[in-house]
Amino acid sequence: MEFDFLSPVHEDLLDEIRNLNPQSIGANIRLHTERSGLPEVEGVNVAIFGVCENRRSIKSADAPGFFNLRRQFYRLYPGNWRLQLADLGDIQPGATVEDTYFAVQNLVESLIKQDVLPIILGGSQDLIYAQYRAYDKLDQMVNLVNIDSRFDLGDAEKNISNQSYVGKIVVDQPYNLFNYSAVGYQTYFNSQDEIELMERLFFEAYRLGEVTSNIGHMEPIFRSANLVGMDLGAIDSASLNSECFNSPNGFNGREICALSRYAGISDKVSSFGVYEYQEQLGDLANMLVAQIIWYFIEGVNYRTNENTISAKKEFIKYQVPIDDEVLVFFKSPVSGRWWIEIPFLSNVNTKLKRHTLLPCSEEDYLEACNQVIPERWYKAKRKNEV
Repeated sequence: MEFDFLSPVHEDLLDEIRNLNPQSIGANIRLHTERSGLPEVEGVNVAIFGVCENRRSIKSADAPGFFNLRRQFYRLYPGNWRLQLADLGDIQPGATVEDTYFAVQNLVESLIKQDVLPIILGGSQDLIYAQYRAYDKLDQMVNLVNIDSRFDLGDAEKNISNQSYVGKIVVDQPYNLFNYSAVGYQTYFNSQDEIELMERLFFEAYRLGEVTSNIGHMEPIFRSANLVGMDLGAIDSASLNSECFNSPNGFNGREICALSRYAGISDKVSSFGVYEYQEQLGDLANMLVAQIIWYFIEGVNYRTNENTISAKKEFIKYQVPIDDEVLVFFKSPVSGRWWIEIPFLSNVNTKLKRHTLLPCSEEDYLEACNQVIPERWYKAKRKNEV
């Protein structure tokens, strides 16, 4: 794999790795080093790389480094994983921000094509735009889930920033985005115009209180995602023990790790980004981010591969008549998870022909039995009709 824009892992980390327990992650991960170069990705399941880019941040333009984060992550022990991990090093800032985007897009696209799941450690969150553009040549509509206190829609006519990139994703060609889900938004950080725009576009938005009151309800949201991004600013400041993020409200450590695991266990998620990392974060914050990455990989390890034709043939089918509709539900006998069928419209030219099952919960099925149409089904159906 020729990606000469990747810089190797810091030499000082290699010295620390030599002293780690032989069962630790650091002792078992393939590393990009100055001496041996980029590791071979054949046989690798998950590849981590950093992006030292922050120029489009409205707060700090200082390029982050990931030395301390890697130190904490390498010290952890893997679970009973059947996965091979690799650390590809870092993408350094290009001559322009667009150069950095191009490097991220090409690396993510290349890894996905080789069945390697990339974990992106990012500076400013506008890098999600590059993560999303990696799907341009993969011939599919994509669902983006963003764990964030803000929608980050912004004005598509203005320059992109770390709080204004989703608008660019929506309007820029090629049009690949089918659904955008914002998980954990806080109303006072978002204008009413943006809240109303989310409704008009049939996007999904889940308030922080709604998510934390029953975190398990978010699992189907991640199960339908292709790419997931996380703004570390969605975590409450107390959990990070850092003044880099100054919001008293947000997810605690346990909640953010649960969401990360849901992202990992989803059969469809093919890239995961953790953004807004700041180099001046202390040991506690770095340990939390390391555990977020750990829980995502833990989820990947326990995927059930139910997104295959053979697996779907084993699903149990339920039909629920509501008014003039007949809602069709499916349940997996293996995992107990549920899906609902989106009606296929033969007269609509859509890339969704092979993605007609929408993940849902058992509660959605039970509510449908009580003649309540699931809101996610309604929005997905409307988007398919547009």
